[in-house]
Amino acid sequence: MASETNPTRAILLPIAVLQLRMVGKGFPKVLRLCLAVALLAMIGAQPAFATNTPCSGHKGGISHCQGSTFICNDGSVSASKKNCSAEMGGASGQALGLIGGGSSEMAPASEGECSCRGGHFCTGPRGGHYCITDSGHKSYLKK
Repeated sequence: MASETNPTRAILLPIAVLQLRMVGKGFPKVLRLCLAVALLAMIGAQPAFATNTPCSGHKGGISHCQGSTFICNDGSVSASKKNCSAEMGGASGQALGLIGGGSSEMAPASEGECSCRGGHFCTGPRGGHYCITDSGHKSYLKK
């Protein structure tokens, strides 16, 4: 397994070593305390760097946009509240990042073809909108 470098650890380790050296040289107690507080603040801030993104995890990332809806690589739709076209600038059927003519929103299916990749949805018995993923499962659209 390839070793990964944790950027926070790469910063904190030299600071900790520096603090230990300062203790031995009679560094003023107030400055040691300030350095310790700064070190703890950096450790506490680490989780703030982690964020969820549309289609993350087992969905395999973003395939393309269908209007404001993110279509994931596994063929499902993302429940993200972000606007795909605004965030990515992608158009339906095009690679992300290319400026195109814009894609249309998800549309009601005609004759039961509810493919998420095709940009069509069906309406369930209770009024929910869903489409069928590549694996044949239902993926519900956000309201």
